[in-house]
Amino acid sequence: MAVAKSKQMEIAEESRVPAEAARPSGSIAEFSKEEELQALRLMLLIRRFEEKAGQMYGMGLIGGFCHLYIGQEAVVTGVAMAKRDGDQMITGYRDHGHMLASGMDAKGVMAELTGRRGGYSKGKGGSMHMFSRQKNFYGGHGIVGAPVPIGTGLAFANRYRGNDDVCLTFFGDGAANQGQVYESFNMAELWKLPIVYIIENNRYAMGTAVTRSSAQTNLSKRGLSFNIPGVEVDGMDVRAVRTAAADALAWCRAGRGPSIIEMMTYRYRGHSMSDPAKYRTREEVDKVRTEHDPIEQVRVRLLGKKWASEEDLKKTDAEVRAIVNEAAEFATNDSEPDPPELYTDVYR
Repeated sequence: MAVAKSKQMEIAEESRVPAEAARPSGSIAEFSKEEELQALRLMLLIRRFEEKAGQMYGMGLIGGFCHLYIGQEAVVTGVAMAKRDGDQMITGYRDHGHMLASGMDAKGVMAELTGRRGGYSKGKGGSMHMFSRQKNFYGGHGIVGAPVPIGTGLAFANRYRGNDDVCLTFFGDGAANQGQVYESFNMAELWKLPIVYIIENNRYAMGTAVTRSSAQTNLSKRGLSFNIPGVEVDGMDVRAVRTAAADALAWCRAGRGPSIIEMMTYRYRGHSMSDPAKYRTREEVDKVRTEHDPIEQVRVRLLGKKWASEEDLKKTDAEVRAIVNEAAEFATNDSEPDPPELYTDVYR
């Protein structure tokens, strides 16, 4: 009897790549106790940081746009757990979580949000424009879809230099409809570039449901015409994310070219701090929080396996809150950049 093949396996065969390179659909690598605790701590750091950033925005300490990552923490956490030193990360404007997952200091990130000299861009970039060459984080980009061609360029540099690094390029469901995305897909597959395109599908882009804005709502299929394999993943389960990212990274390091991961995730806040999010119901948001919250899933597993007690988890949360409070204190009291700083790092 013939066995049905997944689309990823079909593409692997068409590319003359062993089909076993594609992990069977639905197979998730379980976490050890240490991995569960690592995932919990990083996701808590991202959430508590974003909650504090939201508070400081409301107090007028953060200006401009501010896009929070609350609810989507499992995506960047799982990817960060799969990548290795040397791999690059680049993303759009919902970027604070990616910075923290890259190992950037919370004080420097928060100081940049408040426009202080201790920020990663010396107080001149704000929420959407922070970089760290040391941590291989290449932004934070305010232009919709911009991370895709830039990330493809980073992957081209890796291929040109002959190293074994992979560029992890994040963008949203709204950006998935940009023309520059498909130009990048074509070049990446043509030259077999080491890049993983990660679509964070939070269902609403800037405020329009994906079902109303996309003719093909399964965004993992967007690379099929370029022979790029894609997979749809539960982006609220950090284990599923880490598994899919590890598979995609192995695919790239084997010289097989790009791959696409569609992370099905959900943001609890609006598109930005100025968005009342009236295009969805409170009941819908509460249902996701109650049934699919990425942090709560880890907590339940840790408690269920008796790998941690309630007291242990409260202690971890308290430690994370202390880090975030210290970052907020630093950002509030740090000096603003001197006026001459306006003219540094400017290309004429």
